[in-house]
Amino acid sequence: MTAAVVLDLSPGAGLVLDGAEWTVERREPHLGRVQLVKDDGTRERMTFRFLANHPQCRSSSRTSSATRTDRGRQRKASEDLNAGRLELTELRMAHLLEVATGFRSGDPFHPGPGEPRAEYDPATTTLTERRHAKVAELTALDPQHAKLLGLGSVGYRTLIRWENARRRFGLVGCADDRWLRRSGGTRTVSEEVREAVLAVREETKRMAKVSMRTKDRMIRQYVREEFGPETKVPSYDTLRRLWQEWFGPGGARQRYARSADLPESQGHILVHRPGQVVALDTTVLPVMVREHVFGDPVKMHLTLALDVCTHSLVAFRLTLVSDTSVDVAMVLRDVTMPLPMRADWGEDLEWPYPGLPAAVVAEFAGHAVAGLPFFAPETVTTDHGSVYRNHHLVEVERVLGCQVLPARVLRPTDKAAVERAFGVIRQLLFEHLVGYTGVDVADRGADPAADAVLTADQLEHLIATWIVGVWQKRKLGEYAPAWDPDGSHSPNSLFAASFAQTGFAMDIPAPELFYELLPAHYVRIDKRRGVKIRGLWYDDADVLRDYRGELSTRGGKHKGKWLIRRDPRDRRQVFFQDPISHDWHPLPWTGMPRADQMPAFGDARASALLTKAAAAGLKPKSDAELLPALLGLIGSNIPVSKWPTRLKKSQRTEHARETHQARAAQADRPSSTAAAAPPPASAGEETATVLSWPGRARQTQEAVAGERRRRREAVRPAPVPPPELGHSFRARSVFVLPEDGLEEDRGGPDDAG
Repeated sequence: MTAAVVLDLSPGAGLVLDGAEWTVERREPHLGRVQLVKDDGTRERMTFRFLANHPQCRSSSRTSSATRTDRGRQRKASEDLNAGRLELTELRMAHLLEVATGFRSGDPFHPGPGEPRAEYDPATTTLTERRHAKVAELTALDPQHAKLLGLGSVGYRTLIRWENARRRFGLVGCADDRWLRRSGGTRTVSEEVREAVLAVREETKRMAKVSMRTKDRMIRQYVREEFGPETKVPSYDTLRRLWQEWFGPGGARQRYARSADLPESQGHILVHRPGQVVALDTTVLPVMVREHVFGDPVKMHLTLALDVCTHSLVAFRLTLVSDTSVDVAMVLRDVTMPLPMRADWGEDLEWPYPGLPAAVVAEFAGHAVAGLPFFAPETVTTDHGSVYRNHHLVEVERVLGCQVLPARVLRPTDKAAVERAFGVIRQLLFEHLVGYTGVDVADRGADPAADAVLTADQLEHLIATWIVGVWQKRKLGEYAPAWDPDGSHSPNSLFAASFAQTGFAMDIPAPELFYELLPAHYVRIDKRRGVKIRGLWYDDADVLRDYRGELSTRGGKHKGKWLIRRDPRDRRQVFFQDPISHDWHPLPWTGMPRADQMPAFGDARASALLTKAAAAGLKPKSDAELLPALLGLIGSNIPVSKWPTRLKKSQRTEHARETHQARAAQADRPSSTAAAAPPPASAGEETATVLSWPGRARQTQEAVAGERRRRREAVRPAPVPPPELGHSFRARSVFVLPEDGLEEDRGGPDDAG
């Protein structure tokens, strides 16, 4: 039953109208109006009807005696009563309704047995007679029973008071005030103790976590030193209850308790469309896999990009050892591009979203598209790792038009969705794979390294198939949308629902986006040697023919310099964009024989190469002289039969990482550039080959032999064999007479004079 709101319009009562406070100066009931006055003397006449129907009119708690006791307190409700008190309150209300209407339910259309009784019949009795009859009925009850029912000592005025409270507050108005007594806090704490508690609170927030006994000692120390030993301090139990009432139970970790007190910058943000916020994070993969160089079991890192609105895993990437800023840039690039269908995927994994046919998407993308959302991200939430905080990623933000926003310090809840996704993937997928390592070392199996059978490419293909076929179709639990919290939804259904709500911008980037996401270098082109990028020279006679020694038309900070893009994962080549055709061309390293003979190496290996050359006192004039040192670092100077035993596990992992990064860089490059290199084997065809390092050794030996052969041919050309005897006589006949002109030039005996 809804309680009626009563306005106090007696003279002197206060009213709050549209946020301004008025005082009732005079009431004119015969005219149905009242005169109000403000503190500044402003007077207004208003009707009772206007005030009663005005939504912003209420009685002032400053002058109203009925609400003065509830200042600073929420209005009481029937839900505040426990089960026993609620039954007694309903019994009181039944007696009041019988007095008012003659029926205990208050509804004459649903009478109870024998209702209305003669002494409570409204047709034959007055309200006063019914109230006296109810007093007589309750007085006749057994005193102990009446006390247990909350009906003891009920008089005529008590019934009137209960009835007024029932009309104002409903059912809870019939409850005893002692049942909902206001909790006034700890009244025994003085101002001195209050100051000491707050001071200790500020001090302990920056300390390591301490017990309540230590806090109690610090409070007493503060009071003794600041206010004197005669100041009384409550007991330990009182201070403990006070601390819990003010600051909570204190079960959180100290770093999270400090983060909870950090100021809010923009408040809570409601994510309501796909791509608005994408959470990005990296974790160690809890499955041992075999790398394809040596076949050793290794651990990889899994980077996930999760759309917070639909909880779709829009992109992922596996990296060996750790990820870099280029890997993060490629993950963001994968978010913007549709996922191609793979050879062993069926029609059930193809683009399924209504309103946009799969044929249309395939026409724009140039290939069949799998059922995974793609869009341009607006905000990317990450942690504070070094790969997310560098100049390269700032440039990637500008190119993609997104904003990489790190989570707040000590606020893991800012990207709780992707953290939870790692745990769900572990339970639904990784626990079922051979080589699973568990949550930590204590839960690890006997020998997970020996159980590893999957290669990195096979696991990547497995994760991609599971995301498209299982994760995107799985029913969401507590992550249902705000507009339908009790509905049944999946990431695919939420993304399809966004079509009708916000539409879909099918903006597929060009393949040349790969080059724009690589680190940029502004250099000059040497006439003879090409371009120098981080200590290595790169050149291509056909590409740089017209630009050697020339200045570019670029102005500003890099005036006259040329833009070169470098892939840190594969330093065997850099990329140059022709200013006329705007096509990208690879510039190979000048010390590299051929792309299919040179082992892959990245930034770390190139830095080690230059460091070793500098330590040996070498000052090479060309990168061709650095090739033996590089191949020595890679492993060509060690006998092939001894390589598997000489190299440590960490060294083998470094070589495998370089090869894995080179293959990833080749897969990321557009098809026009990657066509020169042989395509990698599919996930279903590749198997882990134990000790495949001898093949890499033969590759380096062939590279050295080929480079030495090329040098010999370039420095000392092959000699031309002499002609055979009589070759000149066989070339022309000796009987042929010379021509006349030739004879005249020689002169004859007749010309002597």
